[in-house]
Amino acid sequence: MKYFYLLLLSFCSFSFAFSQDAFVEGIIKDAQSGEPVELVNVFIKSQNIITETDIRGKYRLQVPPGQKFILGFSRIGYQETAVQLASLAPGATKIIDVELAQIESDLEIVVTESRLEDAGMVQEKMEQLKLLPTTTGNLESVLPSIALGLSTGTGGELSSQYNVRGGNYDENLVYVNDFEIYRPQLIRAGQQEGLTFANMNMVRDLTFSSGGFDAKYGDKLSSVLDIRYKRPDSLKTSIEASLLGAQAHLEGSFGLGNSSYRKLRYLVGARYKTTRYLLGTLDVKGEYLPDFYDVQAYVTYDFNRDWQLAGIANYNRAEYRFIPEQRSTGFGLINFALQLASDFEGSEIDDFTLAMGGLSLTYLPDRRHNPYFLKFLASTFQINENERFDIIGDYRLREVESALGSDNFGNVLRELAEGTQHQYVRNFLYSNVTNVEHKGGWEIEVEPKDEMATGSHFLQWGVKYQNEYIYDKINEWERLDSAGYSLPFDTSQVLINEVYKSRNELSSNRFSGYMQDTYTWLKDSVAEIKLSAGVRANYWTLNNEFSVTPRAQLLYKNLRSGKDISYKIASGLYYQPPFYRELRNPQGIVNEDVLAQKSAHFVMGLNWDFKMGKGSRKVPFRFIAEAYYKHLWDLVSYEIDNVRIRYSGLNNATGYVTGLDMRLNGEFVDGAESWINLSFLRAREKLDGVTHMIRAVGDTTGTVVNDVPRPTDQLMTLSVFFQDYLPKNKNFKTHVQLTVGTGLPYGLRGNNEVYRNTYRFSPYHRVDIGFSFLLWDKSRIADKPRHPLRFSKSTWMSLEVFNLLKVQNQASTTWVKTIFKQQYAVPNYLTSRRINLRLRMEF
Repeated sequence: MKYFYLLLLSFCSFSFAFSQDAFVEGIIKDAQSGEPVELVNVFIKSQNIITETDIRGKYRLQVPPGQKFILGFSRIGYQETAVQLASLAPGATKIIDVELAQIESDLEIVVTESRLEDAGMVQEKMEQLKLLPTTTGNLESVLPSIALGLSTGTGGELSSQYNVRGGNYDENLVYVNDFEIYRPQLIRAGQQEGLTFANMNMVRDLTFSSGGFDAKYGDKLSSVLDIRYKRPDSLKTSIEASLLGAQAHLEGSFGLGNSSYRKLRYLVGARYKTTRYLLGTLDVKGEYLPDFYDVQAYVTYDFNRDWQLAGIANYNRAEYRFIPEQRSTGFGLINFALQLASDFEGSEIDDFTLAMGGLSLTYLPDRRHNPYFLKFLASTFQINENERFDIIGDYRLREVESALGSDNFGNVLRELAEGTQHQYVRNFLYSNVTNVEHKGGWEIEVEPKDEMATGSHFLQWGVKYQNEYIYDKINEWERLDSAGYSLPFDTSQVLINEVYKSRNELSSNRFSGYMQDTYTWLKDSVAEIKLSAGVRANYWTLNNEFSVTPRAQLLYKNLRSGKDISYKIASGLYYQPPFYRELRNPQGIVNEDVLAQKSAHFVMGLNWDFKMGKGSRKVPFRFIAEAYYKHLWDLVSYEIDNVRIRYSGLNNATGYVTGLDMRLNGEFVDGAESWINLSFLRAREKLDGVTHMIRAVGDTTGTVVNDVPRPTDQLMTLSVFFQDYLPKNKNFKTHVQLTVGTGLPYGLRGNNEVYRNTYRFSPYHRVDIGFSFLLWDKSRIADKPRHPLRFSKSTWMSLEVFNLLKVQNQASTTWVKTIFKQQYAVPNYLTSRRINLRLRMEF
């Protein structure tokens, strides 16, 4: 536990000792696969100064200050390269990252002399995150540990949806190799969610921005997740199985013809997931039959050195069947305990099918002679969604004796409510999104007046056309009966509580484009500056709205200080044109005049890379902090029920979000990286033409307030992913994921506009822990030539405990009205403790 306490205390205190020597450090990767390369010799030519990279491709070399020198890189099987460096000031550290090309390859060796761009967005590899204990098996489950200002929202561990800095899930952009990703719209509970698009076995790295991102990214209010798939160069395979499903992947490449340029590379992945084991811990008992599976492929073909064709395809199917039987939920206070007991008949059957295909053609010539690239993309998404409910629930709300010394402890004292809820749903949604896009970039070297400095412009542009077709059919009603009376009560007729019937068909076109220039100025031992400025334009034929949004970002690093600290300032306008869900109100009526939701971002932050430890045991750490303010207007107000977002269909709100995000990551234990994320935020809104009020306990009149909490207002979130291993056996690892968050707001069903979001869920806190043991590694083949797992490259066995503390976290509420016209919010809890066994084999 000492490492865990050290991890939490490191936000508050650090001690450093800076040497007067200068250092060069970085990471060396394979130019084709992007994987780190170990045992690379890093040396100063003509001097007896040398080191080599570790298993993660990292190196750190002490160099004499105040002298120019040539730094060389060599390894068997790779082309040797060298870079000439100017003198470094005492105590300075210079970053030199290298991508080495194999001897038989004609790829260009890439040397990067800075990682200043990392300060703009969070960038992470996936290798160490694959053993993270997760209930969903989706990539999004690792984001709270590594991304700034991100929380899981009300869906908790059952959902892959996430909120970023006070926004909802619909406000997040997701790209995979430059293809924008879409998802089903009708999902209303975490139990229905299947597999998200990104396959973790196929991911090389990811980049995440929580706000203030560049103009080259699309038109959303909150965040962008940019995922890059691998570029494989050798045959690799993995197989994984657990009580929650199974998955496998295959990757490799082979040459075509006599030319070394003509090479076909392939990535194929298949996944199956079932949450039946988890759902058995919910309060509602019954037969859960969830089945989720997908198959995905990403193939690239190099015609020659300059031209590459890539294709991506995905088929994703989610089926959720549920036959409820009974429910028993206890809630209330110590001196006022309540119980909701229900009996059900009927069933729920949902299915969601997504099919996607995309092609891209990239022209990337040798940048030493032609410093530009061109890329052409085309893709289509087709999503079919069906919801079919027919469930009758007979419920009884009771007061239960809670006095510990009473003879009647746990017995029912009185019935507070009795009734029936009949829910009938036959909803269908078909959506098709097709787009074509062109993007490009041109790098222009410039000569600053200071001959010791270097400078360059990187001009980027893009244009996109998108067609959207939506067909939506809603047939949904709910009948409520309380104490033998149908609600709403009418003496002359029987009324249904809610009835939604509509049919909508929309076809529209979107046109968008951007232009962006990034200017980089670098002077060794002085400073590095990166200024990015751009503008986006967007037009939608449905509402005839045209918008232009400028964005800018400034990154600065002082190279004189001896500290590796980068500073960031970003600002811009971010307009989010509505998709279909924002147009449709809860009654199913579509408003085609809804305008784009709008925000202005102001972000300031720093990125600090430093070393902790003593002598040669110093290890790198990174601390990131960002403060932000977002002004919001033309908002489409909404409510959240579990994971379902129900929009008003009107631009009827203004608001703001402000907060502070901090992240610390590094190797608190040598060779095992850990992350801590701590965030604070305040998200407020005001509905147009509404005087908002709050009501304290015992207050019958209420107090007027200027604004009310947004549904995503969460004062504090803390996420920790910590790794450790046995001191004398690194093959036995422990992975702990801790998530803590203050309660999210909610209101009465229909969310009364005056007293809006006046209640809050209980704080969310959860601990998942995993124990992983390396059963086999190929390095042991000499010692154990007959080991039963010798056919694999490595084999891991993991024991995972989900919700270790068995905390009852709340996903949503069910409102029950008593015969005295009082309403009680009955909590719908998330999953309880479960133990999972997972086996992973790599070949």
